[in-house]
Amino acid sequence: MKKIFFALLLIALVLSLWAPPSLSSAREALIKLGNEVLFEDHYHLIEGKKVGLITNQSGVNSRGVSTIEMLESDPHVDLVALYGPEHGIDGKAAAGEYVESYTHPELQIPVYSLYGPTRMPTAAMLQDVDVLLYDIQDIGARSYTYISTLHYCMQAGEKNNTPLVVLDRPNPLGGLTVDGPMMEERFRTFVGVDILPKAHGMTVGELSLYFNRAIGADLTVVPMEDYKRSMIYQDTGLPWIETSPNIPDLDSVFGYMATGLGEGTGVRQSDKFTWIGGEGLEADTFARALNETRLPGVIFIPETKGARGGARLQITNHYTFNPARTGIYALATAFALGDFQVPKSGERQEDIVMFDKIMGSELIGNCLEQELTPQQIESKYAPALEQFKKEREKYLLSRYEPRLDVVVDGRFITFDSPPYINAQDRLMVPLRAIAEAMGGEAHWEHDLRRAIILKEGSELIFPIGDKVVLVNGEERTMDTEAVIVKDRTMIPLRFAGEFLGAEVNWNHYTRTAFIESR
Repeated sequence: MKKIFFALLLIALVLSLWAPPSLSSAREALIKLGNEVLFEDHYHLIEGKKVGLITNQSGVNSRGVSTIEMLESDPHVDLVALYGPEHGIDGKAAAGEYVESYTHPELQIPVYSLYGPTRMPTAAMLQDVDVLLYDIQDIGARSYTYISTLHYCMQAGEKNNTPLVVLDRPNPLGGLTVDGPMMEERFRTFVGVDILPKAHGMTVGELSLYFNRAIGADLTVVPMEDYKRSMIYQDTGLPWIETSPNIPDLDSVFGYMATGLGEGTGVRQSDKFTWIGGEGLEADTFARALNETRLPGVIFIPETKGARGGARLQITNHYTFNPARTGIYALATAFALGDFQVPKSGERQEDIVMFDKIMGSELIGNCLEQELTPQQIESKYAPALEQFKKEREKYLLSRYEPRLDVVVDGRFITFDSPPYINAQDRLMVPLRAIAEAMGGEAHWEHDLRRAIILKEGSELIFPIGDKVVLVNGEERTMDTEAVIVKDRTMIPLRFAGEFLGAEVNWNHYTRTAFIESR
């Protein structure tokens, strides 16, 4: 057993070294949030208006300034009311804890609780409001109630003729993971407010557009800048702000759906969604069984907590890790090895158990009772999931589609001719733009049909159509060649960067090249 354990640790180490580079160590944010774009490009939405803001402690810009402060300090905006979701406007209340409304002690404006007597703003709460803003960080899971608050506020806006503006934020899991069982109409509740899979793969702005297909609110989405659907939160350069007491960091964000699906079954999460287990499970057996499934991006480390055996998640690749799929596998594996029971819902809406609310369906409970394998369970929910993926396309913001990007010393580079990947799988970029971005000069010798980069005493000569490059007079061979495309000399980025002494890394998942000068 010890040999297996240490082998798994070795695998984790190797995988972590293979994981694509991210921007988590960036010196500053590499995207602009919706709350920043609002003031720069969409100021007319709030100028001279009485504004109500739905927010909590996560509603800050990339410099950590709260949207409350940004609005309150603007002389041309009248912030008249705040609205807080579950956990309150400061995010400190426990899960499910009743939150009172009150008057803000400094601003002397009402702070309405949307997790108290009502979860939907009333007409009285909106009577002095010209426009509602929504600025709360989501975590990408259907059952996280901040998106339910968004849905309810959209309904209230439609009923009371109050426009609603969503200030968009990243989906921390990225926009490529769409998985898990689909919500069914009967099981709609505040922990599952619309027909979505467990992991929806949308930003809150995109979710609001999806929600609005059936609401018809006066809705505006203020999009982010420089955000791509393929980004996970670590790629944005933004610090993580604790969104709720049990989601203090990104480990908890990624673990939420992977460990938190067993409500009422005896299979439980612990340590803020980084551990899963239950009484009667033998930790080594459970972890070994999960590791044998070869789920991408994660290994399971056996760990016992009192009478409960279980496993700690060790995410080795956040890009390939699939929280929703992992959660189904972990739950089914626990049921196969232990003595756990599926809670049963009654016929009335008020008799639906939390397990089914979280799953959005009785399907998973029935599959567990039938002792189906994780793979068989996946096949049961796959048809509805695939149908949703097609429907979802209508509501995705095209500006977030992945593109080819180059980052030099933490700065995104703008090209007048788009980069592309050639037949040799090399990223080709305009020579002049990349030379200048790296602090060099570019020259073109028309008669010899060759391009030259000069930088700090180094000279690179790229003959067009030739794989041989001259680096300070010495011949070096590439596996591709420089070409001319639409009057632009395009060169292979990796060779150019490395010939100039820079470190070049390629992130396959975000389709981004990173150059760090040495």
